[in-house]
Amino acid sequence: MNRSALRSMVVALFLALMIVPASVVAQEPGNVPETKAPAPTPKAAATAPSAWEIEHDKQMKEDWPWLARFREDNMKLGMPAAGDNRVVFMGDSITEAWKLEDSFPGKPFVNRGISGQTTPQMVLRFRQDVIALQPKVVVILAGINDIAGNTGTETLTQIEDNIASMAELANAHHIGVVLCSVLPAFDFPWRPGMTPAPKVLTLNTWIKGYAVDHGAVYVDYHTPMKDARDGLPATLSHDGVHPTPAGYAVMAPLAAAGIEKALGQ
Repeated sequence: MNRSALRSMVVALFLALMIVPASVVAQEPGNVPETKAPAPTPKAAATAPSAWEIEHDKQMKEDWPWLARFREDNMKLGMPAAGDNRVVFMGDSITEAWKLEDSFPGKPFVNRGISGQTTPQMVLRFRQDVIALQPKVVVILAGINDIAGNTGTETLTQIEDNIASMAELANAHHIGVVLCSVLPAFDFPWRPGMTPAPKVLTLNTWIKGYAVDHGAVYVDYHTPMKDARDGLPATLSHDGVHPTPAGYAVMAPLAAAGIEKALGQ
């Protein structure tokens, strides 16, 4: 074989070696694990808001302090009869759930608690839901939802300022003021991990001091209702925040004594 023919054979062999792997790769099946594209992660189906959530969101946008909640009730209630010692209980769900007619039978006590509310919301409706009803005394129990951040983050000073504003409005209209301690709470079931207990203690210390300095009556629910964790025990609450009837049974005589003291001032 001459040199020219040998060179031709080497070139042909080289080209053959280059072509064969390319054809093999081109036929590799697409479902080999290394080359298979990952399956797309399915998106979680969006949960449609409930009717309550839709209505609540609408109310929060259109009437943040919920002035409409008691507007008609206040009109129907009218002014107190002569000699009536009307008392208005202002607060959140702990007040709203309190069956005042059971705890204080025959008393002209008015419940103006709204579930979930914070002190800035209460300040905005205080004139309508308290002052306009011309009570002799207002019982204010507020602050736990502020600590939970229900309407945004607040400092303790901001909570204190709002409670002071309600007390000052009442004083300006010759309404006796009963300031209640915030109930014990070790945790929030709707917002766990916020460790509210120390904040509750600090806020209660301020409420007591303010009451002493400004001639208001202080009612201490916290001390007789707390457990070893400074929380609300299962014997008085199902969720660690809201009292059961047994819890309200502890609160009622304390509130009654505070109201009597405020009426006598």
